[in-house]
Amino acid sequence: MSPVPDRTSVRTIRPARRELDVAVRVPGSKSITNRALLLAALAQGSSTLRDALSADDTLAFAAGLRALGFAVDERASGGWHVRGAGGRIPVGRADVDCAEAGTAARFLLAACAAGEGRYRLDAAPQLRRRPLAQLLEALRGQGARTEPPDADRLPLMLEARGLTGGSLRLPGDTSSQFVSALLMAAPLGRAPLELAVDGLVSRPYVDMTLAMMAQFGVEAERRGHERFRVSPGAYSGRDYAVEPDASTASYFFAAAAVTGGRVKVLGLRRKGCLQGDIRFLDVLEAMGCSVIDEPDGVVVAGSGTPTGLSVDMSDISDTFMTLAAVAPFASSPVIMTGIANVRLKESDRIAAMERNLRRLGVKTASGPDFLRVYPGTPTGGRIDPRGDHRIAMSFAVLGLRARGVVVEDPGCVSKTCPGFFELWSTLEQGTA
Repeated sequence: MSPVPDRTSVRTIRPARRELDVAVRVPGSKSITNRALLLAALAQGSSTLRDALSADDTLAFAAGLRALGFAVDERASGGWHVRGAGGRIPVGRADVDCAEAGTAARFLLAACAAGEGRYRLDAAPQLRRRPLAQLLEALRGQGARTEPPDADRLPLMLEARGLTGGSLRLPGDTSSQFVSALLMAAPLGRAPLELAVDGLVSRPYVDMTLAMMAQFGVEAERRGHERFRVSPGAYSGRDYAVEPDASTASYFFAAAAVTGGRVKVLGLRRKGCLQGDIRFLDVLEAMGCSVIDEPDGVVVAGSGTPTGLSVDMSDISDTFMTLAAVAPFASSPVIMTGIANVRLKESDRIAAMERNLRRLGVKTASGPDFLRVYPGTPTGGRIDPRGDHRIAMSFAVLGLRARGVVVEDPGCVSKTCPGFFELWSTLEQGTA
């Protein structure tokens, strides 16, 4: 596991270099890494995952797989090596610690339900607070039992008897991770799964799941945007390259927007990218930035005064915080809508962004599913990310123009990008 971060430290963000023009290579995608780990573990044969992300969430996911008896070696030559178990859970009893990894809590829970045995799943206090009721109700409908019987979050004991398949309907506010978890486990079921979702949120993450299932050998049938059919089948091990993380890249693209500089993220492709958060580039274009696809990566060049706008971010909600950090420098208010689900993430992210922006003298307004940020001149001040990696990284963007921004608990970025602030130093004056 990665080293325990120093929770007492702070990180002062230095203003950006003059005439900013840099190229960076961000680590692999967390979302892709954890999906690839599960699909490889359930596959027939072995897989090598090249450029996989090594961070708290992915290491926790790998540890959870090992607790279930899967062979995962993140130190293997050429990339992470996973020996597939041919569509079964190797052990009948296990204690699985999901730490702070939401994907582990959801994906491993559904995978365990497809097995035969008793599995206790637990997590860190922050993740224990996040609800799982809709996923657990679906799994109970597929034949699983839980202790306590009405469990709606971790910790819990899961008694698995395999998945029955058949028809299943989920409400419209269901997390896309719940949908992805059910889809990836469905090929292990005894009969085809017919899954309907009434108003799917964060659709790009489900699109990613379906594309990756196909890459590992199982094609799901899609009927419209919200109906899916997955027949019993077998995943196949393979050599798999993990894309750079588009969510992490968003902070570097935003750096160009706020400084008027030029930033290239190496290895990322706009066309054919599996990650929905690549669409953050569309938002920056709408704000007046230039976005250029080059053979070795994507380049964003900013004007320094982005255009204000109103944007529905329901499909790219992980990047609303990045946009909120750009917003004070815009020519008119920036309104981010469709983000109600972020109140149930690592923190209440709307409240956390609003509280910290106001600390820096930025005027805001909010509601259940929106945040409005007004133009202004942010002052320096201390930022409390509340242990949320995306809050910490977002305010690094704002600190490139507002002198004196200090981020508390910078080690929280280890959840998805342990080396973030070392990479960020290439944008700042001087060295980190």
